[in-house]
Amino acid sequence: MSGGIAFAPLLPWPFLLAAGIAGALLVAVIAWKRGRGWLARGLTIAALLAALGNPRFVSEEREPRPDVAVVVTDRSLSQSIADRAAEASAAEAAVRAALAELGDLEVRLATAGGPAEDKTRIFAAVEEVLADVPRERLAGVVVITDGQIHDAPGPQLLPAGVPLHGLLTGEPGERDRRLRIDDAPAYGIVGGTVSLTYSVVDPTAPPAGGQSPPVRVAFRINGEPAGEREVAVGEGNTLSVRLDRAGPTAIEATVEAAPGEISTLNNRAAVTVNGVRDKLRVLLVSGQPHPGERAWRNLLKSDAAVDLVHFTILRPPEKEELTPLRELSLIVFPVQELFDRRLYDFDLVVFDRFVARGVLAPEYLSRVADYLRRGGAVLVAAGPEFAGPQSLYYTALGEALAAVPTGAVLERAFRPRVSDLGQRHPVTSALPGERVSGDAEIDETGSGPAWGRWFRLIETDVVRGSVLLEGPEGRALLVVDQVGDGRLAQLASDQIWLWGRGFDGGGPQGELSRRLVHWLMKEPELEEERLSGSFADGRLRIERRTLGTEPITATVTSPTGAQQSVVLEPGADGLARAEVEAGEAGLYRIEDPAQATWAAAGAVDPLELADLRASADVLAPVAAASGGSTAWLRDGLPRFRQVQPGQSSAGRGWMGLRRNDAYTVTGVREVPLLPALLVLAAVLSPLAAAWWREGR
Repeated sequence: MSGGIAFAPLLPWPFLLAAGIAGALLVAVIAWKRGRGWLARGLTIAALLAALGNPRFVSEEREPRPDVAVVVTDRSLSQSIADRAAEASAAEAAVRAALAELGDLEVRLATAGGPAEDKTRIFAAVEEVLADVPRERLAGVVVITDGQIHDAPGPQLLPAGVPLHGLLTGEPGERDRRLRIDDAPAYGIVGGTVSLTYSVVDPTAPPAGGQSPPVRVAFRINGEPAGEREVAVGEGNTLSVRLDRAGPTAIEATVEAAPGEISTLNNRAAVTVNGVRDKLRVLLVSGQPHPGERAWRNLLKSDAAVDLVHFTILRPPEKEELTPLRELSLIVFPVQELFDRRLYDFDLVVFDRFVARGVLAPEYLSRVADYLRRGGAVLVAAGPEFAGPQSLYYTALGEALAAVPTGAVLERAFRPRVSDLGQRHPVTSALPGERVSGDAEIDETGSGPAWGRWFRLIETDVVRGSVLLEGPEGRALLVVDQVGDGRLAQLASDQIWLWGRGFDGGGPQGELSRRLVHWLMKEPELEEERLSGSFADGRLRIERRTLGTEPITATVTSPTGAQQSVVLEPGADGLARAEVEAGEAGLYRIEDPAQATWAAAGAVDPLELADLRASADVLAPVAAASGGSTAWLRDGLPRFRQVQPGQSSAGRGWMGLRRNDAYTVTGVREVPLLPALLVLAAVLSPLAAAWWREGR
């Protein structure tokens, strides 16, 4: 309990002050003129003013409040290496026990960072806790961390006189080598090369003869080994990579571990470069005229990214034509230019109802077959001529074809349907408008989707490749195959244009053609066997495209090197999916027996992994400015004591917390110092004395 004198004036203080000044002047004038009773009158005025001031004795009932100490523990990614996490947990428990012995002290715990965060925000966590702590009760802050902090505070983090102490995990003088990607393009042109710069950072590397010895860096591109190099520490280096396909290309670099290195978490780095095509160069060779002759041309010309060269055979060379050549054409069609010199400049060659009538010399078609095996793409849209003696099959290109003509042409209505394999293939899986077997509208076989009907199919024997679309009685309609390094597609009908015209309800001509062309171009999203990963809501989503039906086991490696196995069960659509928790920031490696890929959670190169060495460089200046200190836990836990405001808060082997002696007022008692009778007596007595004095 504590007390004191307080005033509760009956009139405003300015009025009382003015009255006091006037009364003092009046008494001074009476005294100066030697008037009688001036002292009594002065006492009367003073007593009256004192009564108007209403003095009271106030006593407070106080309840002591404990001081508050805040303990913040770093749980960031860098704390997961070595034994730092266990060291931090043990230190937190020891600090709590030590502070509990001080008595009359409330301890509040907080956690900073987490494996999924790319930075250590220690002081943001401190500010968050302090938002709920009365400043007059704050005794101090204790931070348990490895010192890798990325949000250095301003000068007003803590109230004046409140110390901040740091307890450091790890050991001073640790060694950490890091591989850093200094610059890398986000995009590159397919067929061209991109350059990225990288360097090896090792601040504590011991020099050999004044210069650090070279270190070995290994590279992988899309999971495949891509060679090694020896590079100097601290110097920039350049790696050139050729982009052979559109879509993402994952480039991974790993530097060998240094002797005594604290961790190899940041010894690897990865970057993804997206390959884009400048222009899709297509050579379209149209042979026998037919109603859908312009279907492929219109489809390809509608895409602004396609550079199309259309070669149409209007008449065979043996047909007699009396019109002078100069009136038939302004220029001679550059057959030799296209099929001899510039063939490999094209990304795709399309034969639409081609007839072998000698327009193209056999050596040109032989070059097309060679072009296909060396990585080119060929699409054959067959008509009735494919079943005859002038078929493309009987040329040098015939050996590369996957579907061989039997000589029969089926001329009757049918509805194309997706084969069982086609249900899982990315070209034909889940095509728009498809209906599963058993729908109300079916073809004559009794099952199939309700797409528009076609009326011609060239019968073939499939010798290799995959049948994606089928006609009547399961006959092959669309066959795809990989020939050498190239890709081939054969469509055993010339009536896909009926879908584009909307006949009988139409069908997915545009989408099927787009997917087919992109598959021929080896677009990654249309690969039959593809592994990918993405992040959403803190979870890693794994997607595996496969033509197989057996379960696939994938291994997920987190940024800290922890591994877990995930079983992927393929679905009817050819996609196997799974989700796993992604509690760490950085690069995750996903690998199955056939493929490997990367997925980034948060920043690809998080600050948390920039430097894994324990250090007091950031924390020590902040602690010193507040009057606190830092200490390494390996040297033992310092003693804690309470100190009075103004005293030193740190010393050799100890850390101090300010004693605030805070309290809460639970009650107030007021006692008037001038009761009414006492005031009346104090006023009347001087007046009576003044009158008596004047009456003499």
